[in-house]
Amino acid sequence: MNLTWASVTDTGRVRDHNEDSVWPVGSGSAGDPLIVAVADGMGGAAGGEVASSVGLETALGVGGNPMIRVQAANLAVLDTAREQPRLTGMGTTMTLARLEDGRYEIAHVGDSRAYLLRAGELSQLTRDHSFVADMVAEGRLTPEEAERHPYRSVLTRVVGIDPDLEVDRVTGDLKEGDVLLLCSDGLSGMMPDSDVATILEAADDPGEAAGRLTAAANAAGGLDNITVVVVKVSGDA
Repeated sequence: MNLTWASVTDTGRVRDHNEDSVWPVGSGSAGDPLIVAVADGMGGAAGGEVASSVGLETALGVGGNPMIRVQAANLAVLDTAREQPRLTGMGTTMTLARLEDGRYEIAHVGDSRAYLLRAGELSQLTRDHSFVADMVAEGRLTPEEAERHPYRSVLTRVVGIDPDLEVDRVTGDLKEGDVLLLCSDGLSGMMPDSDVATILEAADDPGEAAGRLTAAANAAGGLDNITVVVVKVSGDA
């Protein structure tokens, strides 16, 4: 199985700094295993940027499966806030995937998403940990109402707040031609899934896809930092 990947992180058109972190950086091609991750920090001032970078650096450094990596990131962000009181209350989303032996395993906290494009169909693999996502699941809001709800950015689960953090795990098989997308809400909050699918399907390679997705989110307003990782599967998975 050959994996071709590309990532882009962009400040957007409204924010004055970027609180997102991403791995890998740039573009390339590799066999498996491959680790890809997106983290979207929050906490004001430098807090969000510190939370996402500390969390992601820790997750990449500890080894082990994605669940272990995200749990380690959670403790590292908590420890950093204890050591630097000015950062109290900072946190970050984290969506981290390992692609190996024709399968994906994803550990996920927050509202940064993972999608899979297969045979022209885009599926959201992760479920947002947010106030409005819970209301949709309970039948109290429609997905369309959730997109306009004033509390759509309120998260119910974040890396770096609770030492007993619950981490979601998603697994599945990969097939030749699959495209995996990880993104912060600076992309998913600005574009309908149908437009994301169109761009992914039309792009010749992950680099083109990542660039076009970022440009489209900015064209739609660029209200938040935008981070994407695109991975394409080729060969026998």
